[in-house]
Amino acid sequence: MAEKEEYHNDDVVLDIHDKPPFGHWVGLSIQHLFAMFGSTVLVPILVGLDPGIALFSSGVGTLLHIMITKRRIPAYMGSSFAFIVPMVALMKTAGYPAIAQGTIAVGLVYLVVATIVYFMGSAWIDKALPPIVVGPIVMAIGLSLAGTAATDATMNNKVYDWRFFVVAMLTALITVAFNMYLKGFANQIAILLGIIAGYFIALAFGIVDLSGVINAPWLKLPNFEIPFVQYQPSWHLDAVLSMAPIAFVTMTEHMGHIMVLNGLTHRNFFKNPGLHRTLTGDGVASIAAGLLGGPPVTSYGENIGVMAITRVHSVYVLIGAGVFAILFSFIGKLAALIESIPSPVIGGISFLLFGVIASSGLRVLIDNHVNFDQKRNLMIASLVLVIGIGNAHLQLGQLDFSGIAIATVLGILLNLILPAKARSERTESAQKEG
Repeated sequence: MAEKEEYHNDDVVLDIHDKPPFGHWVGLSIQHLFAMFGSTVLVPILVGLDPGIALFSSGVGTLLHIMITKRRIPAYMGSSFAFIVPMVALMKTAGYPAIAQGTIAVGLVYLVVATIVYFMGSAWIDKALPPIVVGPIVMAIGLSLAGTAATDATMNNKVYDWRFFVVAMLTALITVAFNMYLKGFANQIAILLGIIAGYFIALAFGIVDLSGVINAPWLKLPNFEIPFVQYQPSWHLDAVLSMAPIAFVTMTEHMGHIMVLNGLTHRNFFKNPGLHRTLTGDGVASIAAGLLGGPPVTSYGENIGVMAITRVHSVYVLIGAGVFAILFSFIGKLAALIESIPSPVIGGISFLLFGVIASSGLRVLIDNHVNFDQKRNLMIASLVLVIGIGNAHLQLGQLDFSGIAIATVLGILLNLILPAKARSERTESAQKEG
């Protein structure tokens, strides 16, 4: 059982431990499932894995993460994009058994780091991550995804399609209207209603492919890849060396997502339940994925965006999303129906989801009265924003440190190194005092 908290955020529709009525619960959970579905199944499609097992492992990973974090953190675990390059290479040589070994190694790296954090404590986090670092990082996380949303909203097989843009914009505007004018439960599922409306608009424009839905069976067992059942494990050092180090990249992005959730829910998850638990949750979720046949998993910004827009932060809603992901992985036609949602509909919704994340970072700066007349703050925010949004990444062989990871590390270092005031500011202050 989760420990009871004295604090309750009365400014939201449902706080973390509030349980919605069953009918509302189903709609809210399916809304989260729709929001993350496109990205979660895209990873296995690009790698050559079964989307059904990725959906199954994402649901299992979500439930494990929520359990390990003592039902305090409303986070959804979906397929991670960070490992696509090494997974594609491994799939062509040793196949999934090698990917599984790399995925499990990723989870073990998380567990080792979580153990170190547990013994070090979390006092260092407040010093390393003040508002001037957190705000720009959160903004960069949201805005760095803008290009993905724009591509989904405009490109049809790498060719510009005006129909995609029209569908995306109509989907976004309708979702805005639903958020602004609907009341009660309908307002809480405005994103889900926006996706459904966008789907019908896309049908009218002839850009929905229903062949997968028609041909899909009603019941379909995911293609599990369980060691000692489907295959005999053997040692794949190349898989471990190519995938395990990337865990340090995704850890940085994981901390960024926790920062967003901290601001969103008015809590400090780094302290309660603790960064060691959030890292353990991610690690165990990836180990479970590797044992089942899925890719490594990580927390999803799309679902954070849903919570920010709907102001529904209930962990029970995320539990429901995890359960539905597991169930839908066995129902071929339902999974195929969700998979048939065209990219411009996802792109239109993503304009809002990713924009709300960026706005949450701006709110951190405003709420904490960060002074941008100080050069120190201006320097830190400027570098974090441009490097993070522009994805100025560092690639070293198989390792690819994303712009967000670089920006986060740089922001932390600059905050620790730079003086409170620049020399010119100290001189001006002395002259005024004199």
